[in-house]
Amino acid sequence: MGRNIRKRRSPLAVRAVAASAALAIGGGGLVWANFYASAHESNSGANTTKSAPAQVATISCPDVGQKLTNVPNQARGQVDGELATLDQQITAAYQRLATTRDAQTRDASFVQNSILTPLKQNRSVIIDRIKLEITRVGGRTPGWLDGLSTCTGQPAAGQNNGGQNNGGATAAPSAAASASAGAGTGANAGAGAGASASASAPPAQANNGGQAGNGPLATDFVDITKVQPNVTAKAKIGAAGSAGVFSSSCGVNANKKFNTDNVIVAPGVSNGAHHLHDYVGNQSNDAFATNDTFAAAQTSCANQGDKSTYYWPVVRIQNGTQDFDQNNLGGGKEQNVGAIQQVKQAQIKFVGSPTSKVVAMPKFLRIITGDAKTTTNGLANANAHWSCTGFENKVQLTQQYPICPRGSTVVRTFAFQSCWDGVNIDSANHRTHVAFADAQGNCANGFKAIPQLTMRLVYNFRAPTLTNGQIKNAYAVDGFPEQLHKPATDHDDFINVFDDALMNKMVTCINNGQRCR
Repeated sequence: MGRNIRKRRSPLAVRAVAASAALAIGGGGLVWANFYASAHESNSGANTTKSAPAQVATISCPDVGQKLTNVPNQARGQVDGELATLDQQITAAYQRLATTRDAQTRDASFVQNSILTPLKQNRSVIIDRIKLEITRVGGRTPGWLDGLSTCTGQPAAGQNNGGQNNGGATAAPSAAASASAGAGTGANAGAGAGASASASAPPAQANNGGQAGNGPLATDFVDITKVQPNVTAKAKIGAAGSAGVFSSSCGVNANKKFNTDNVIVAPGVSNGAHHLHDYVGNQSNDAFATNDTFAAAQTSCANQGDKSTYYWPVVRIQNGTQDFDQNNLGGGKEQNVGAIQQVKQAQIKFVGSPTSKVVAMPKFLRIITGDAKTTTNGLANANAHWSCTGFENKVQLTQQYPICPRGSTVVRTFAFQSCWDGVNIDSANHRTHVAFADAQGNCANGFKAIPQLTMRLVYNFRAPTLTNGQIKNAYAVDGFPEQLHKPATDHDDFINVFDDALMNKMVTCINNGQRCR
């Protein structure tokens, strides 16, 4: 049965900010072949380009959606809509921050008085509405919810990454990956995009390399040949484990299906992602799609029993090229600029568990891996992995984009959560119904092992160049403008729409140690 999604009402408090929004949620990274993911890179020998001058580079707000783990099912549609409004408010505040640099230099209290205080007031209105929606259906709201209205200005000097301001190692969720996945090594993960004083004249190719003026920085890149190997071996598959692999071939988005929606986190909200997604598999995914919509849709997958939807933020080359969405929300109007790059290969595989057999995924299971807001949230949910062909089993990066040598090209890899609570196809924060296995591959808390989705996206664009602290032809993943196009914000989304027969074939294949399609 499809979900009954009704269009969200437009809150009075945020009508003025509707034009510029930034919500992007999802997942990021694993790695491709035989390793278990995880941890994040500490820098060893990356470039030493100086960060932008110390100033307020972006706006950091508590992520209400991630903290709300207990929302009654009857209220989730309305709450998701209000959470999307909170993201719209942050985007509008960031736009004001980026276009008032002159005023900020003249008045030290400008950011607080003219941006952060009004933002807090607007957020309080929406948080009150979230509380009302929860209590209206008999739920209880946590006492700490009111404390999430206050946002802060984050300086350009360093990224708020959970206390690791210089790319220090930070523990990540253990992600059972059928591919090489480990900590990356990164330089200073500085979040400092020097924003333009005028929206009409953003810096073109200054230190940040981005025409939109909000990243990436030169320090967001590293020559992969100068990074020490950091990939660790995966756990060995035991006698009770499941060693099979099931592959699904769904193309590279040759149909050019794009939109800036995210039906998982913002159902019924147009432009709910505020950045552009590539889609393969299900061809009817947009903000208003229901389970019935997905079940009746066409698919780009070779096996027509797989109508699942696989989607991820596009990568762009920031070389001055204006793509089709230069004047659209989610595109150029929200600082996602440059030439969109189509993947050369999009490899989709489902793998087993080293310690147990797997059970079938429930139909319409939703999984997001990674965090689109790591620049302000920190790295707790980051799961981005960047590498180059020929280096994937040696080096994986979370906090930097790789500069690949001649003959090698950029690879993004993802390993999704492989443990399921056995009951729910989604959860209030879109995370707690699934989990990563531990370093040995075990699922905790009574969760069941399911086929683990792994994805490998290979590109074919020319490597950027880094000279004297200047980055030329930088590339970056699309994201919320206030997240400054950091590599750690990479993420990926999946909704299972396999038919029962093909799902059962997958489970049998994996549990029997076979390789199937």
